[in-house]
Amino acid sequence: MKKTTTPVNKNDIIEVLFEDLTHEGAGVAKVDGYPIFVQNALPGEKAKIKVLKANKGYGFGRLMEIIENSPYRVEISTEDYNKYGGCQLQHMSYEGQLEFKEKQVRDVMTRIGKLEDATVYPVIGMENPTHYRNKAQVPVGEKDGKMIAGFFKPRTHEIVETKESIIQNEVISEAVQVVKEVFSNLGIPAYNEQTHKGVLRHIMARYGKQTGELMIVLVTRTSSIPFIETIVKEITDRLPQVKSIVQNVNTKKTNVILGDKMTLLWGNEVIYDRIGDVKFAISAKSFYQINPDQTKVLYDKALEYAGLTGEETVIDAYCGIGTISLFLAQKAKKVIGVEVVEEAIEDARRNAELNEIANAEFVVGDAGNVIAEYYQKGNTADVIVMDPPRKGCEESLLNTIIEMKPKKVVYVSCNPGTLARDLHILEEGGYQAIKIQPVDMFPMTTHVENVVLLELK
Repeated sequence: MKKTTTPVNKNDIIEVLFEDLTHEGAGVAKVDGYPIFVQNALPGEKAKIKVLKANKGYGFGRLMEIIENSPYRVEISTEDYNKYGGCQLQHMSYEGQLEFKEKQVRDVMTRIGKLEDATVYPVIGMENPTHYRNKAQVPVGEKDGKMIAGFFKPRTHEIVETKESIIQNEVISEAVQVVKEVFSNLGIPAYNEQTHKGVLRHIMARYGKQTGELMIVLVTRTSSIPFIETIVKEITDRLPQVKSIVQNVNTKKTNVILGDKMTLLWGNEVIYDRIGDVKFAISAKSFYQINPDQTKVLYDKALEYAGLTGEETVIDAYCGIGTISLFLAQKAKKVIGVEVVEEAIEDARRNAELNEIANAEFVVGDAGNVIAEYYQKGNTADVIVMDPPRKGCEESLLNTIIEMKPKKVVYVSCNPGTLARDLHILEEGGYQAIKIQPVDMFPMTTHVENVVLLELK
């Protein structure tokens, strides 16, 4: 049998020129057409790399020395790179990040979506692309006999002590440190993954940016927490913004953060926040967008593309806790929100009540099935809005849309690849993608959201 040869071998040290970035933010260099992926490298850079792995069709390498820098490179320390594992693009200037994301969207729309005529607009970025996250779930452990809280080092379960983060809201970073100190001072042990002993597993914090309200969730292995009255008093004394302290019990040996049992220890079960004129109640388990400033930009664009006059019936597939539905309801005759998660629908109904919005109704169920049944009963919609999970829309839903023929479809997506695939199906079914607007919801990462307007041909 003929042995496959590759132009490089493991442990080779070679000089390369980087041509592109992957969707995960790794630099792509080619040796005789053979791609090698290297973290922390940028297009246009010449560098020395060490080959770590040489598979049949592609390899992986490590950056040894940069010979020529990209104009978009921003210097950061290795310590910071390890510390902020989720920030794949922190070594790239913000201007460079926005250009990369726009190119990513254009490429997949042409390659996967086969969309020649749709206008892809420049990415709407943030004025200040740091400290935007309104939620943290921070693992807790022990090192050298001390409690530490931080983030897992990329591709490991080693916790890197992190007191602040470039993308985390400062209020949340402070809250995590306060909780860690309170537990540490009382000698309450952190959870140990290996021995499955200890008490505190994760510290979760949620922050309402517009209201200033803070929720603390203590994720524990044990049902009881020693010195709980002292803990509550210390936290509320040191963090006056706290409106809710909740305990979540997770007794399992698992990587899943939250367990099933929630107990309110102090304050309210929810905190509140606003996006534009709409108020939202957020519980410990509610899905709520983590960048509220850019969420408003995204939803304003969805509302603009829907072009509502007050006469339309709108279906919001994958409605979650009703965030987009309640935005649309301000301008539509009627909105029907559909979501498979029952707790999310309960939250959506509560949020409609909270805002005294009477023209939005919410249905539990799979979007494809619910909307197909709705159509079979002789009902229709003028506009369908959808914001599916990363895997994109079910084919059954796309087929129902093609049969139902609403005048407009507004597709909000967090994954350009599955978006392009679904747009291609809708285009073949009689729709035309008119406008694609990328929005940068997650600066310093490779993720980009898009809002697309499709109209019936």
